[in-house]
Amino acid sequence: MKKYAKWIGGGMGWVLGGPIGALLGFAIGSMIDTSSGINPYADGAAGGPRTTTNDFVISLLVLSAAVMKADGKVMKSELDYVKSFFTRQFGEARAKEQMLVLRELLKQPVDLPGVCRQIKANMAHPMRLQLLHYIFGIAAADGNIAGGELRVIQEAARHLGISQKDYESIRAMFGADEESAYKVLEIAENATDAEVKKAYRKMALKYHPDKLGDLGPEVERAAREKFTKVQEAYEVIKKKRGIK
Repeated sequence: MKKYAKWIGGGMGWVLGGPIGALLGFAIGSMIDTSSGINPYADGAAGGPRTTTNDFVISLLVLSAAVMKADGKVMKSELDYVKSFFTRQFGEARAKEQMLVLRELLKQPVDLPGVCRQIKANMAHPMRLQLLHYIFGIAAADGNIAGGELRVIQEAARHLGISQKDYESIRAMFGADEESAYKVLEIAENATDAEVKKAYRKMALKYHPDKLGDLGPEVERAAREKFTKVQEAYEVIKKKRGIK
């Protein structure tokens, strides 16, 4: 397992403490032991919490495990979704390592409130919105978001400090009807054309990929899917209303 030390240790910050660090310790044991040459304060984390790409990835993996176990069974479609996502973003070799960590995390109970509070304390709001979008994608991977999965996502959103409007907006990104388009833009169906345009500008700014630029091009690429959903929602409403 030491061949993964560079990925696990080099670039880790705040995830090596708290409930996430405990889960990581169970999953990969000596990989986060400083005696194996890994510095738990890599990238300047000792000077204060700063979310690195690896902090974000580990947070994704832990929340993935929580959602995948929510309905009592891990679906192949969910594993395929996660593997495909990480392969697209980070390449096949690194995705293989990440999937090994995920499989170990799936064996452990997840303190969801504690994990989410740790994430909220150290991660900026746009990054937390991206986490929520991702775990909705896992739940929807088999074409149906089960009740248990939805409850886990709702609990995660609450402890992540995500508002009900933002929660409904991201959930609606996985719908395909006109009602979903309005929810994506966080407006009512009786909104005026001017309000529609204003809402689009506001949501495009909120979900712009540049807000995740600090996490590197891989995470920024993933954020483009969410941004595209805002654009698509606006186009649906424009077409329906004949807005120019």
